Amino acid sequence: MHCPFCHHADTKVLDSRVGDDGGSVRRRRQCLACKERFTTVELMPLAVVKRSGATEPFHREKAVAGARKACKGRPVTEDDLACLGQAVEDALRGLGQAEVPAHEVGLAILAPLRELDEVAYLRFASVYKAFESAEDFEAEIAQLRTHRAEQLTELVEGRDPQPTTG
Repeated sequence: MHCPFCHHADTKVLDSRVGDDGGSVRRRRQCLACKERFTTVELMPLAVVKRSGATEPFHREKAVAGARKACKGRPVTEDDLACLGQAVEDALRGLGQAEVPAHEVGLAILAPLRELDEVAYLRFASVYKAFESAEDFEAEIAQLRTHRAEQLTELVEGRDPQPTTG
């Protein structure tokens, strides 16, 4: 680690703490040459294991791109999609694994997309879950209605609606 002040190559770690998300480590460092202190944050690398067995780094933008296609023509902003991307990454990092199957990425997209826009959710789910008939859509719509009714009940009873997974 090079010092950001004098660019000396030798520093020592004064303190290390795991981040709240469990996917990062915060280190307080001191340069051995100029004695300046600085903080570094190290993120746990997150990789996606594809069906072929190949592994590639997780890219939030790839997850958002799929959701963006489903949201085309819907009242969803880029800020909404950025928040969805953060929620997906947080969910995947919350699994506590360095490598996650590609299937888990799709599942991580479904829940926040359902909360964002039900029509976009159905579009995404129809591709992700490989719907083959109108009955598949009807079953998914029935699940959406059940989910919405449960949320309404929780709100009426004064409880915060619980986030659910896809």
